[in-house]
Amino acid sequence: MSSYSVGTGSQAISGTASVTVANAAVTLVIIRPPTTAGGMGFNVMRLWANQKGTATSAQYEIIYGTKVTAFGTYVSATPKPDRIDGPASVIAGGTAGAQGTAGINASAEGAGTVTGIGGDNFNNLNGYLWTPNPKEIITLANNSASGFVLQFPVAAGSLTNWHFGVNYEEV
Repeated sequence: MSSYSVGTGSQAISGTASVTVANAAVTLVIIRPPTTAGGMGFNVMRLWANQKGTATSAQYEIIYGTKVTAFGTYVSATPKPDRIDGPASVIAGGTAGAQGTAGINASAEGAGTVTGIGGDNFNNLNGYLWTPNPKEIITLANNSASGFVLQFPVAAGSLTNWHFGVNYEEV
Protein backbone atom coordinates (compact mmCIF):
# COMPACT_ATOMS: atom_id res chain seq x y z
CA MET A 1 0.00 0.00 0.00
CA SER A 2 1.20 3.48 -0.80
CA SER A 3 0.31 6.66 1.08
CA TYR A 4 -0.24 10.19 -0.19
CA SER A 5 -0.86 13.77 0.94
CA VAL A 6 -3.35 16.28 -0.44
CA GLY A 7 -3.20 19.75 1.07
CA THR A 8 -1.24 22.90 1.63
CA GLY A 9 1.58 24.20 3.75
CA SER A 10 4.40 22.73 5.73
CA GLN A 11 2.72 19.45 6.71
CA ALA A 12 1.86 18.46 3.15
CA ILE A 13 4.29 17.15 0.62
CA SER A 14 1.88 18.40 -1.99
CA GLY A 15 0.25 21.75 -2.35
CA THR A 16 1.17 25.33 -1.95
CA ALA A 17 2.18 27.58 0.89
CA SER A 18 -0.59 28.83 3.15
CA VAL A 19 -3.82 29.90 1.47
CA THR A 20 -6.72 32.28 1.98
CA VAL A 21 -9.99 30.40 2.38
CA ALA A 22 -13.39 31.51 1.12
CA ASN A 23 -15.56 33.76 3.27
CA ALA A 24 -18.19 31.08 3.85
CA ALA A 25 -18.44 27.45 4.76
CA VAL A 26 -15.64 25.97 2.69
CA THR A 27 -14.46 22.52 1.68
CA LEU A 28 -10.75 22.49 2.44
CA VAL A 29 -10.03 19.12 0.79
CA ILE A 30 -12.07 16.72 -1.36
CA ILE A 31 -10.83 13.31 -2.52
CA ARG A 32 -12.91 10.93 -4.67
CA PRO A 33 -11.89 7.36 -5.44
CA PRO A 34 -11.61 6.31 -9.09
CA THR A 35 -14.14 4.30 -11.09
CA THR A 36 -11.75 2.22 -13.15
CA ALA A 37 -11.96 -1.56 -13.07
CA GLY A 38 -9.41 -2.84 -10.62
CA GLY A 39 -8.97 0.69 -9.26
CA MET A 40 -8.21 1.41 -5.67
CA GLY A 41 -10.16 2.89 -2.84
CA PHE A 42 -8.45 4.60 0.08
CA ASN A 43 -8.17 4.77 3.86
CA VAL A 44 -8.06 8.19 5.52
CA MET A 45 -5.05 8.17 7.84
CA ARG A 46 -4.57 11.77 9.03
CA LEU A 47 -6.26 15.19 8.91
CA TRP A 48 -4.83 18.57 9.89
CA ALA A 49 -5.57 22.27 9.83
CA ASN A 50 -3.65 25.18 11.29
CA GLN A 51 -3.06 28.88 10.82
CA LYS A 52 0.29 30.63 10.73
CA GLY A 53 1.36 34.22 11.16
CA THR A 54 -1.14 35.23 13.82
CA ALA A 55 -0.97 35.79 17.55
CA THR A 56 -4.75 36.21 17.82
CA SER A 57 -6.40 33.23 19.46
CA ALA A 58 -9.71 32.04 17.97
CA GLN A 59 -11.83 28.90 18.04
CA TYR A 60 -12.87 27.21 14.79
CA GLU A 61 -15.14 24.30 13.92
CA ILE A 62 -13.98 21.61 11.49
CA ILE A 63 -15.82 18.56 10.18
CA TYR A 64 -14.98 15.59 8.02
CA GLY A 65 -17.35 13.33 6.16
CA THR A 66 -18.67 12.43 2.74
CA LYS A 67 -20.37 14.34 -0.04
CA VAL A 68 -22.35 13.06 -3.03
CA THR A 69 -23.50 14.85 -6.19
CA ALA A 70 -23.48 18.54 -7.00
CA PHE A 71 -19.82 18.97 -6.17
CA GLY A 72 -18.19 22.39 -6.06
CA THR A 73 -15.30 24.15 -7.77
CA TYR A 74 -11.87 23.47 -6.30
CA VAL A 75 -8.21 24.25 -6.82
CA SER A 76 -6.69 21.16 -8.42
CA ALA A 77 -4.36 19.31 -6.03
CA THR A 78 -2.36 16.35 -7.29
CA PRO A 79 -1.72 13.88 -4.45
CA LYS A 80 1.96 13.50 -3.65
CA PRO A 81 3.55 10.28 -2.40
CA ASP A 82 4.63 10.32 1.24
CA ARG A 83 7.80 8.48 0.16
CA ILE A 84 10.34 10.26 -2.02
CA ASP A 85 10.50 7.28 -4.39
CA GLY A 86 6.81 6.39 -4.07
CA PRO A 87 4.58 5.64 -7.06
CA ALA A 88 2.07 8.14 -8.39
CA SER A 89 -1.43 7.95 -6.93
CA VAL A 90 -4.33 6.56 -8.95
CA ILE A 91 -6.09 9.82 -7.98
CA ALA A 92 -5.25 12.94 -10.02
CA GLY A 93 -5.76 16.63 -9.33
CA GLY A 94 -9.13 18.03 -10.42
CA THR A 95 -11.30 21.12 -10.13
CA ALA A 96 -14.84 19.68 -10.24
CA GLY A 97 -14.98 16.84 -7.69
CA ALA A 98 -15.03 14.20 -10.44
CA GLN A 99 -14.34 10.58 -9.54
CA GLY A 100 -10.64 9.80 -9.26
CA THR A 101 -9.68 13.41 -8.45
CA ALA A 102 -8.62 15.58 -5.53
CA GLY A 103 -9.02 19.31 -4.94
CA ILE A 104 -8.59 21.91 -2.22
CA ASN A 105 -10.05 25.26 -1.11
CA ALA A 106 -13.48 25.37 -2.77
CA SER A 107 -14.40 28.66 -4.40
CA ALA A 108 -17.97 27.39 -4.85
CA GLU A 109 -19.52 24.58 -2.82
CA GLY A 110 -22.14 23.06 -5.11
CA ALA A 111 -25.50 21.92 -3.78
CA GLY A 112 -24.47 18.46 -2.55
CA THR A 113 -24.96 17.67 1.12
CA VAL A 114 -22.03 16.83 3.40
CA THR A 115 -22.76 13.89 5.68
CA GLY A 116 -20.61 14.42 8.74
CA ILE A 117 -18.65 11.52 10.18
CA GLY A 118 -16.80 13.51 12.83
CA GLY A 119 -15.29 16.82 13.67
CA ASP A 120 -14.06 19.05 16.42
CA ASN A 121 -13.48 22.59 17.57
CA PHE A 122 -9.89 23.76 17.75
CA ASN A 123 -7.83 26.79 18.60
CA ASN A 124 -6.00 28.25 15.58
CA LEU A 125 -2.81 28.79 17.60
CA ASN A 126 -2.66 25.06 18.40
CA GLY A 127 -4.12 23.64 15.19
CA TYR A 128 -6.19 20.56 14.51
CA LEU A 129 -4.81 17.05 14.07
CA TRP A 130 -6.79 13.81 13.76
CA THR A 131 -5.00 10.48 13.53
CA PRO A 132 -7.49 7.64 13.81
CA ASN A 133 -6.88 4.47 15.74
CA PRO A 134 -7.45 1.34 13.62
CA LYS A 135 -11.16 1.10 14.48
CA GLU A 136 -11.73 4.72 13.40
CA ILE A 137 -10.10 4.53 9.95
CA ILE A 138 -12.48 5.72 7.23
CA THR A 139 -12.46 3.76 3.97
CA LEU A 140 -13.93 4.85 0.64
CA ALA A 141 -14.21 2.00 -1.83
CA ASN A 142 -13.30 2.08 -5.50
CA ASN A 143 -16.22 3.42 -7.57
CA SER A 144 -17.88 5.05 -4.55
CA ALA A 145 -20.32 7.83 -5.44
CA SER A 146 -19.07 9.73 -2.38
CA GLY A 147 -16.07 11.95 -1.95
CA PHE A 148 -14.25 12.43 1.35
CA VAL A 149 -14.23 16.05 2.53
CA LEU A 150 -12.51 18.11 5.20
CA GLN A 151 -14.50 21.29 5.74
CA PHE A 152 -15.02 24.45 7.75
CA PRO A 153 -18.84 24.24 8.09
CA VAL A 154 -19.06 27.96 8.90
CA ALA A 155 -16.93 30.88 7.77
CA ALA A 156 -13.57 31.20 9.47
CA GLY A 157 -13.22 34.44 11.43
CA SER A 158 -9.79 34.96 9.89
CA LEU A 159 -9.41 33.82 6.28
CA THR A 160 -5.67 34.09 5.67
CA ASN A 161 -2.60 31.89 6.16
CA TRP A 162 -4.30 28.49 6.48
CA HIS A 163 -2.61 25.11 6.09
CA PHE A 164 -4.72 21.96 5.87
CA GLY A 165 -4.66 18.51 4.40
CA VAL A 166 -5.47 14.82 4.32
CA ASN A 167 -3.11 11.86 4.30
CA TYR A 168 -4.50 8.65 2.85
CA GLU A 169 -3.34 5.22 1.75
CA GLU A 170 -4.58 3.44 -1.34
CA VAL A 171 -6.07 0.00 -0.68
